[in-house]
Amino acid sequence: MQVETLRDVLVWTREFHKNLAACLQHCAGKNENARSQMLLAYLARHEKELTETVDGFVDTAETRALNTWCYDYMDKHPILHSVHCDAPFQDLEPDEIMSVVSNQHDQVIELYRYLYGRADIEETRELMEELKSLEEQQIKQMVQGVNRMRDM
Repeated sequence: MQVETLRDVLVWTREFHKNLAACLQHCAGKNENARSQMLLAYLARHEKELTETVDGFVDTAETRALNTWCYDYMDKHPILHSVHCDAPFQDLEPDEIMSVVSNQHDQVIELYRYLYGRADIEETRELMEELKSLEEQQIKQMVQGVNRMRDM
C-alpha cells in the first residue's frame, strides 16, 4: 500500500490491526500451549477492537488533517508486517508473543510520534496525539491482561 497522506496512514493502521488480529486468531488454534492459546485469542480480540476504533477515525477525523502529506516517513522507516500469516505465533510462549506484539505496537506509536513532530497544523497534531494515546492505552491494557493471566 502506498502511504502518502494521514488518511493513508489510518487506512494502513486499520489494515495492520486487522491482519494482526487474523494472524493471532489463526495461531491460537495451532499453538499447543494452553496459556499461549488464551493469550492469542485475547490479543486477537483487542486487535479487532483497535481495527474498529481506527476505522472510526478514518470516518470522523478532520478532513484537513487527513489530507496532510506524510509519505517521507514510510520511505525512511518501513514498518514490516506480513499481509499473510505464516503462523509466526504458533510456536511461541506467552512472553515471546507479548514481546512481538508490543514491538509492533511500539513501531506504530513511533510513527505517530514522528508525524506529530512534523505536523504543521493543530488538527493534525491533535489527531496524532489521539492515535498515539489510543495505541499506548491498548498496549497497557494488553500487558495488564497478560499479567492477570500469569496470576491464574
